[in-house]
Amino acid sequence: MSWQRQILRVNLTEGTSKIEPLNMEWAGLYLGERGLATKYLYEEMDPKADALSPENILIFSTGPLTGTMASTSGRYAVVTKGPLTGAIACSNSGGKFGTELKFSGYDLLIIEGRAPEPVYLHIENDRVEILPASGFIWGGTVWQTEEKLKARHQNPLLKIASIGKPGENGVRFACIVNDLHRAAGRSGVGAVMGSKNLKAVAAHGSIGIRVDDPEAFMAAVKHTRKMLAENTGCQELTELGTNAMMGVMQEFGGLPTRNNQQVQFEGADKVGAEAMKEPRASDGKPNLVANKACFGCTIACGRIARIDQTHYTIVNRPEYWGASGGLEYETAYAFGPAVGIEDIEALTFAGFMMNEHGMDPISFGGTLAAAMELYEMGVITDKDTGGIPLKFGSAEVLTTMAELTGKYEGFGRELGLGSKLLCEKYGHPEISMAVKGQEFAGYDGRALPGMALGYATSNRGACHLKHDAFEEDMADQTTKGKAPAVKTSQDRIAMVDSSGLCLFVTAAMGIEEFQMLIDAACEGEWTVERLQETGERIWNTERQFNLDAGFTKADDTLPKRILEEPAPSGTAKGKVVELDKMLPEYYKLRGWDEDGVPEKKTLKRLGL
Repeated sequence: MSWQRQILRVNLTEGTSKIEPLNMEWAGLYLGERGLATKYLYEEMDPKADALSPENILIFSTGPLTGTMASTSGRYAVVTKGPLTGAIACSNSGGKFGTELKFSGYDLLIIEGRAPEPVYLHIENDRVEILPASGFIWGGTVWQTEEKLKARHQNPLLKIASIGKPGENGVRFACIVNDLHRAAGRSGVGAVMGSKNLKAVAAHGSIGIRVDDPEAFMAAVKHTRKMLAENTGCQELTELGTNAMMGVMQEFGGLPTRNNQQVQFEGADKVGAEAMKEPRASDGKPNLVANKACFGCTIACGRIARIDQTHYTIVNRPEYWGASGGLEYETAYAFGPAVGIEDIEALTFAGFMMNEHGMDPISFGGTLAAAMELYEMGVITDKDTGGIPLKFGSAEVLTTMAELTGKYEGFGRELGLGSKLLCEKYGHPEISMAVKGQEFAGYDGRALPGMALGYATSNRGACHLKHDAFEEDMADQTTKGKAPAVKTSQDRIAMVDSSGLCLFVTAAMGIEEFQMLIDAACEGEWTVERLQETGERIWNTERQFNLDAGFTKADDTLPKRILEEPAPSGTAKGKVVELDKMLPEYYKLRGWDEDGVPEKKTLKRLGL
C-alpha cells in the first residue's frame, strides 16, 4: 500500500492517455519518485536520444510517502534526459502539486512524444484531458498560466506545474514551476516540457492514500515530527531559511564569488538571512514578509518577500508590488556573490523573474557570472550584448538580463545556452564553472573537498543535493574519508529522494526513522539494509543511463580553476581540489572499475 498502484501514460503525438498498472516488482526495488522514474526512463527510452527530441520521455513521479501524514510529504520529481547536460535529470520540487497528482490516483505521469500544437493536461482523478494552449496560455508566464487555468476550470484547488517562454524556447536551464514559486529547478526539465509542446499540467484529485499499518505509521509520524520540532538545524531553517548558509560559507571561505575567482564576498552580510529581516530606510519594512511551508511540512523553510516599492526595478510596475517567493540560499548566492552584487532588492526581483518565467537561478547566475568574466577579458563586447556592459557588481545588469532571458530577448538568448555552451561558443570553455554542463551551487570545492568529489561524480552534473559530506568537510579539509562519506550519502539521499519526503528532514532523521515510516506505509518488510541497497541500486542505474548516453570517466572532473588555482583566502587559502586522490578510492568503494564502469559482480549484487 501507500502506492496508488497505477500510472498515467500520455502520448502527445497521438493525443491519447491511458491508465496502466504500476510495475510493483520495480516499486519493490526502486521505492518511488526518483528511483522508480529512473527505472522507467532507463527501460523505455534510448539514452542516446536527443534531450529535446520527441524520443525523450518526461516523467512526473511521486513517492510512497507523498501525500501522507509524514512531515514534508509534498515532494515530487521530474525525471528525464536533461538538455543542459545530456545526462539523466532528476529535479525535485515541493509545494502541493505532487500531492494532487498522487490524490488523482497516480504514482507516475509518463509523457511521451510531441504534440503537433501547444497543449496542456487537465487531470481530475480518472478524467484526463489534453486541451489546446495556443491563443490561451502559450507564450504567457508561469504566473499568468496558473491564474488562467484556475479561472477556466473554475477550480481554485487546481495545482499547476507549468513553464514560461524559456521552456517554450529551449533555454537549457528552463525549469518547471508549481504553486507559483516552487520548482523542479535543475538540468533544463522545463525545456524538455516545452519541446513536447506541453505548457502545463493541472491536477486535482480526491482519491485517498492507504498505508499498510496505520497504527504503526501514525506512531512513526508522531515520533519523527517530534524529532524535527526539537532539532536545532530544523529550527534554524524555520527561523532563517536556507540563506543562513550565506554567513557560514562566507566565514569558512567556501563562498564562490565572481565566477569562483574568489571564495569570499565583501557584501555577504548585505544579502544573507539576517539582511532579509532588517527594516529598510525607505519604508521601515523588511524584505522578508513571512515563512512558507509545502504540503505537510512542519519546518516551513520557504521565504515570502516584498520588494521595496521605491526600488528602480518596480517603482512604476505595480504588478510586482505584492509578496511572492523570496530568497533561498542558492538564489541569493547566484545573484549575489557569484556576480558580485549586494543589492538585496535587485536579487529579490531577479528571483521573481526566475519564478515568473521558469528558470533555474543557479544556472542563470552561473552563466551570467561566466559571461561577466568573458566581458572582463574582452571576449564578449558591448556589440554582443546590445550595448549593455556586463560588469561584475552591476545590479542593473543582473535585473535586466534576468528579464531578457525570461522573455527570450536580446543577449538573454545567449545566456539561455547555459555557461558550458556559452563559453564554448566564445572560445573559452575553461571559464564555465560546471560539471557535465551543470553549474556549481553555492559551495566552492577548494574549501569543501567532499563537496568537490560530489560535484564531480553527481549523475545529473554539479549538485549540492545528491550527496552530503558537509560535516566531514567542515571538520577536516583534507581528502581523508571523503570518498566513503560521499558514496554513502549519495546512496542514502537517492533513497530519501525516492520516498516522497524532503531532504531537509535528514537534519534530524536518520535512515532508521525512514525505515520506520516506509515499513509501516508500504507492503512487505523494509529493513535499513534494504533501503540502503535501494539507494545504491538507484545510483548505479543512473550511472548506467549516463554511460549508455556516452559519458565516461573523463566527465567525472572539475573545472581547471578548481583543480589548479589555489583558493585566495579563507580556511582553504592556498589549496586546490586533489580529485585524483579521491576518485580512484570512490570508484573502488562503488564496485566500479578504474574507468568508472560498474563491475559485473556489482551489477549482479544489485540485480541490474
